[in-house]
Amino acid sequence: MAKPTTITSSAPVLESKRPEGKDAGPQQFSGPAAWLDERVGLAKIAKGGLRKVFPDHWSFLLGEIALYSFIILLMSGVFLTIWFKPSMMELEYNGSYQLMKGLPMSEAFASTLALSFDVRGGLLVRQVHHWAAILFIAALTAHMLRVFFTGAFRKPRELNWLIGVGLMSLSLIAGFSGYSLPDDLLSGTGLRFVDGLIRSIPLIGTWAEFFVFAGEFPGDALIARLYMVHILLIPGILLALIGAHMTMVVYHKHTQFPGPGRTEKNVVGYPLFPVYMAKAGGFFFIVFGVLILMGALMQINPVWMYGPYNPAQVTAGSQPDWYMGWVEGAIRIIPNWEWHLFGTTWSWNIFLPGVGLMGLLFTGLGLYPFIEAWVTGDKAEHHLLDRPRNAPTRTALGVAGMTCYAMFWLAGGNDILSTQFHVSLNAVTYFMRVAVFVAPVIAFIVTKRICLSLQRADRERILHGSESGIIDRSPAGGYSEDHVPVSHDEAWTLTQHEQYEPLEASDGVDVNGIPQAERGISKLRARASRWFFSDDIPVPSRDEIEEAHAHDHHELDHEVEDAKALGH
Repeated sequence: MAKPTTITSSAPVLESKRPEGKDAGPQQFSGPAAWLDERVGLAKIAKGGLRKVFPDHWSFLLGEIALYSFIILLMSGVFLTIWFKPSMMELEYNGSYQLMKGLPMSEAFASTLALSFDVRGGLLVRQVHHWAAILFIAALTAHMLRVFFTGAFRKPRELNWLIGVGLMSLSLIAGFSGYSLPDDLLSGTGLRFVDGLIRSIPLIGTWAEFFVFAGEFPGDALIARLYMVHILLIPGILLALIGAHMTMVVYHKHTQFPGPGRTEKNVVGYPLFPVYMAKAGGFFFIVFGVLILMGALMQINPVWMYGPYNPAQVTAGSQPDWYMGWVEGAIRIIPNWEWHLFGTTWSWNIFLPGVGLMGLLFTGLGLYPFIEAWVTGDKAEHHLLDRPRNAPTRTALGVAGMTCYAMFWLAGGNDILSTQFHVSLNAVTYFMRVAVFVAPVIAFIVTKRICLSLQRADRERILHGSESGIIDRSPAGGYSEDHVPVSHDEAWTLTQHEQYEPLEASDGVDVNGIPQAERGISKLRARASRWFFSDDIPVPSRDEIEEAHAHDHHELDHEVEDAKALGH
């Protein structure tokens, strides 16, 4: 008898196949890059990020200098934290600097001397770190000024401007806290200055001082607290804000100056890879090299010349780093204005120019984009930058603010000015009291007149061309210079900016008394808008340009006819 056929049951074989479409081609990466691509989509990220286009202009390097300086600060700061001891415990110095042998000092100051004289390369890194801090704040300030004068803070970048203001305020705290860590006599003088600012806060000043210094000034815990703030708290916040700032730059796309082919909807420039990455990498090493040269060749903060801090002493002719000099200048020149109420002293002569002035500066900077949008009624997105001459009122306001800052900054060295120029200290102080109010007004008027003159020059250049440099003599004996029409690209660049009209006051209803969708415009806003725009030189229209060119040709024909009539 035949045996029945054996039936074998087996699970279906699963065959692995490469999916159809974009992944069907050869792998774009190999090795570790392929491993990352399979897990985080590295190819997609690289394709979108590395081909990101950035415009090319020298002023954009200011932000890069600030970024690279911050990176160098982190690198040099790691080295310094290994050797620095943030302690105010008193000891007797027994290091290699002979002039201070046996002198009592804090452990923080002794470790700073050890970094300077005993650690190989310590003094170089200390000075590089200090110069990088100064360069970081200077580049950040210049970058913010570029953003302000070109209108790069306008919609949709108001939030990024606020991040920049936060970066600026935190950088001042970071610089001052690092400057105070060595516990030398010069930095201690600065700490005494801050102690006075804290005490001047009405009602809570004494309590705030006891909280910051863990008791009466100088206390025994301040250096450790400043150390924590300087190496942990502030750098962490700065890193987060810088990351957010860079992310928003990529998200909004980079602003660009007007020019041929550049519109509000595109970016003309070079891709991040390979062009921009190569340029940025090279520029980083240039900044790094310059800071190394500065640290090696330019002495800064020689703490061994000042000695350890002693609350009973003060450094003669002491000056803070440049970014805090304006606050000291404001306090030096303000009149003695105090109140004595209910057994307490209200030191307005310290609080207002110190705490109040810094608060006014950063509050004004933060609110300015919204104030300008309210004055102008501009709600459009802007990706093309303004030429400063085409926003004369904004440019004049910026220069006036810089002039006021400069006057306060000079007032911070009124004793140095007095001794160097052999004039009375009181005369310098009285002059600065007037200059901080008068000089900004003069700067505003002069700057606005210059901007309007440049606008007129641009208008004439568009209508009548540029000077050729060739002088012609007419048959009648007169002399004139021919003009060459500007190119279409230049004409477009000179006329692309928007021309705003001052707002007119309205009550929010139409001629029939029906409420409109938009809110009314107050008389105050209308007056502010007229003040902002009323003096602007109008951009030539197409008809005006054609008429000017026709007029020039007509004059040329007349000259030819006159020459023929005279037999030339």
